[in-house]
Amino acid sequence: MNKGSTVSELPEFVMEREFDAPRELVWRAWTEPELLARWYGPNVETVVHKFELKPGGLWLHEMKTGENSHFVKIEFQEIQPPERLAWRESGADADWNISANPMMPDWPRVLSTTATFESAGPKTKMRFTWAPFEATDAEIASFRGAMDHLGGGWGAGFEIIAEILAELQAEIS
Repeated sequence: MNKGSTVSELPEFVMEREFDAPRELVWRAWTEPELLARWYGPNVETVVHKFELKPGGLWLHEMKTGENSHFVKIEFQEIQPPERLAWRESGADADWNISANPMMPDWPRVLSTTATFESAGPKTKMRFTWAPFEATDAEIASFRGAMDHLGGGWGAGFEIIAEILAELQAEIS
């Protein structure tokens, strides 16, 4: 753990996005495994192995690119439908044990993630935050160094959410 640092020194990646859909539909895109698999990890095949939407529940998934797999273990911390999700996210081995990222050994082993959803008339304002959790100085430095590039992947995923939301709304109409 990073002793001697204060919380205010931790880097925090924040993205905000307004979706042209009601909050309940945006919530579904974030909490239904078949929809999550479509956007979480854009440009890869996301396979959901387990999904328990409850505090302490696990979301275990595999992101596949060709023959390579990256396993991710998520433990939900807070579920407040349809306004807030919070979880701790870690890379994992094939047995779902938390492990270092083989491509970036100093990447934080655990990340704290929060997504909030606020109604804005017929639209929804989403705020996404991602930050190292109980990280070493090297992990904090790695995260801080990558922050300028994190928006690409998350932004691509959020573009897919917008497409999913348009499909869901077309089904309702």
